[in-house]
Amino acid sequence: MARIRLVDLSLGYAGEPVVRRLDGVFAAGQATAVVGPNGSGKSTLIKALAGLIAPMAGRVVIEGASRREVAYLAQGGGVDRDFPISVEDLVALGFERRLGLFGGVGPAERARLAAAIAAVGLTGLERRPIGALSGGQLQRALFARVMVQDAPVILLDEPFSGLDVRTTAALGEVVRGWAAEGRTVLVTLHDLALARRLCGQALVFARQVVAWGPCGEALTPAHIETARKLADAWPGLEAA
Repeated sequence: MARIRLVDLSLGYAGEPVVRRLDGVFAAGQATAVVGPNGSGKSTLIKALAGLIAPMAGRVVIEGASRREVAYLAQGGGVDRDFPISVEDLVALGFERRLGLFGGVGPAERARLAAAIAAVGLTGLERRPIGALSGGQLQRALFARVMVQDAPVILLDEPFSGLDVRTTAALGEVVRGWAAEGRTVLVTLHDLALARRLCGQALVFARQVVAWGPCGEALTPAHIETARKLADAWPGLEAA
């Protein structure tokens, strides 16, 4: 089982800090909601944990897994909808870590691929081009891609943004299942009720830690208000 340890971590862009002096542990087998105002550094933190941003100071230590064993779903999916690829081919990209970019997909992988597509409710759409999918269908396919990665650490950046209630509920159950399997899951969210429903832990974040612990202790009105006041003091609300 894997966990993520943050050691005096500071992150930023062009020498300007966005995340300051962050210490703590994301425990194995826990789903943690990362919540905070716009511009609070939530996406920056997730990108750093995925290895896409180098720290300005401090360290991200992944214990019990390699960097290649981290699955990352970017905000908005990070997929070009005009790229000529089918649902099945998109989901199969999740095998790249284990098989290599040009590795063959055998019977075991085909079975896992079909199971993942079925789990997100896309059976029958395997050959449909991703450009013909609705936003909710595409997000389901991206969740299936994460499923076939079989990663011990899963990072999700606003994965439910713009989705209908039914799709959010279905994919939320996938997130709960990952944590129940012993995976370490981090998910950035704006919806506090959804955070409480899906996650056992929460990090209330406003470029620094406001509260970090069980949802019942971290997601209090006082902590949310503190985060909002910190955001009001920032010179700008650039996306972070």
